Amino acid sequence: MSYHWSYEIKTCHSHRHYNTYFIFIGQEDIMFMSKTIVKRGASIFMGEQTNHLPEADIRIILRAADEIIGVGGRTLLAKILKGSREKKVLQFELDACPAYGCFQSSKLQEIMDKIDWMIDYDFLDIEYSGKLPMIVFTERGWQIERDQMADELLHEWDLWLAEENPPPDMGYLKDRNRQMIFLFLAKIREAGDIKYIPYLQEWEKIDYKKVRAEIRTTTQVLEANEPIDHELIRKRRASIEEALKGSAPRDLLLKCWECGKRFTFTVGEQHFYKEKGFVHPKRCDACRDRRYTDIF
Repeated sequence: MSYHWSYEIKTCHSHRHYNTYFIFIGQEDIMFMSKTIVKRGASIFMGEQTNHLPEADIRIILRAADEIIGVGGRTLLAKILKGSREKKVLQFELDACPAYGCFQSSKLQEIMDKIDWMIDYDFLDIEYSGKLPMIVFTERGWQIERDQMADELLHEWDLWLAEENPPPDMGYLKDRNRQMIFLFLAKIREAGDIKYIPYLQEWEKIDYKKVRAEIRTTTQVLEANEPIDHELIRKRRASIEEALKGSAPRDLLLKCWECGKRFTFTVGEQHFYKEKGFVHPKRCDACRDRRYTDIF
């Protein structure tokens, strides 16, 4: 299945207005001078953040995120989806992304809310490069994205072959993610069409040893007209459908390093910590309060 980037865009709102103040005593010790805020944020989150993004939106956001993984943050991702003509977007040719402008009718904040939902439901994550928060895939998000990227590459080959184009410079496939490339080759085998063989032969000439071996296997499968493993295809599709459900955020039960008691790390607290690039707290509220009192 190939995906085309024209969908009805729906909005999904999240509300995360946490008013709080912190004193830093090392990264592990964050003293709450006002504790109700993050817990209040958790109840707001759980009460109002209930809409599940449609599959089309999830796929669009993942496709746009693929352009900036590890090098751009939430705002840049939102601008790609909005179709911004900002200098940075154009400078890095992000307007060439198939998902560019797919949410152009939405407000930037609405798009940011969708991205935050993707983070909360385990499709995307935030990692810090120095002090800069960068978008990265979770395992779930990458499972979906590599599948649709493989479909996109196959669709591209189908178009070229339909136009009777000669094999392109296959260097564009070199140094791509190995998992995605092997999945692309699996989909070529599953298509069972010898029309791909000339492209495969050109590709085999320029890639690395392990990829060449997989390309050669694919060519041999097509030449031999080997039967298609429909059960493997069914299992992969079922796995993608399951991944698209996401993983709803939930409170975590952590163990205090100081007193040994268990304490709840709420959804609202998790969101705040992730947004700021903090590690999970190591002490319960009582131990943090006592530490705060001892210091002041």
